[in-house]
Amino acid sequence: MKERRKFLKLGAAFTAGAFLPLQFCSSPKKETATAVVEEAVAESVKETISKFGVQLYSVKEDMAADAKETIKKIAGYGYNQIEGFDGGKGIFWGMKNTEFKTFTEDLGLDFVASHANVFDNTEKLAAEAGEIGMKYLICPWIGPQESMEEWKKIADRFNEVGQICKNNVVRFAYHNHGYTFEELEGQMPQDFLLENTDPELVDYELDIYWAVTAGADPEAYFEKYKNRFRLCHVKDREKGAPSGKADASIVLGEGSIDYSKVLRTAKDNGMDYFIVEQEKFEGVSPLEAAEKNAAYLKKLEI
Repeated sequence: MKERRKFLKLGAAFTAGAFLPLQFCSSPKKETATAVVEEAVAESVKETISKFGVQLYSVKEDMAADAKETIKKIAGYGYNQIEGFDGGKGIFWGMKNTEFKTFTEDLGLDFVASHANVFDNTEKLAAEAGEIGMKYLICPWIGPQESMEEWKKIADRFNEVGQICKNNVVRFAYHNHGYTFEELEGQMPQDFLLENTDPELVDYELDIYWAVTAGADPEAYFEKYKNRFRLCHVKDREKGAPSGKADASIVLGEGSIDYSKVLRTAKDNGMDYFIVEQEKFEGVSPLEAAEKNAAYLKKLEI
């Protein structure tokens, strides 16, 4: 699909260029005209996201009540991937890793990743994840640190965990919240982590909502750190929410984040996995929100 898109884009650019006013070809306005053509072409050649998932934490109460029935409902909404979390019964929800894999696979779901306590029983966790073909184990939370020296220790630990994961044929990634985008001692922790972890061992899952909440530009990060962000959390933010307000999650398409634009940039810079997440619900249940969010991503053109 990506190569076809490039081919169509190139063809459209040649066609559009043929109709540029002659003076643009030799004037200082040439670059501006070319940029206009390229932007128009990009807008005319869109695609949808064929594969996307949901972070099961979005329906955590339902998972706690009946994990299997909840996952069956999720599969019925059109998701083809899931990202798990440890809800107290382990990331396999009381099942063996192979049993959980078979259960989800039979529903047409690819269990691509899970948030987990990656610092506890790392070898066992990585071995179980690798055995069933999971792509990622993800650290979901570190918390604010008091100094950059502490962040240096965390970066080193990430590299260690990443090596263990690699040895078991699974990748390691870190999922951000807003605190990594808060300057500390003249440095940005998120940038520090990206620049002090081995790309061969550590990837990143950008929670776009938390980046925007903290005042960061997701697209700038995708472009600056190309191929480091392999997963993302797709979560919308209430229109008009005050800067920094944490509790402003809303159903996709009803908020302020331009996901058509943001996810296009993400995909062009190495994004592989698009994972829906929602943490606040008004007027809808978590499962209803999950269904609405799937419907939104099915139709979204990027």
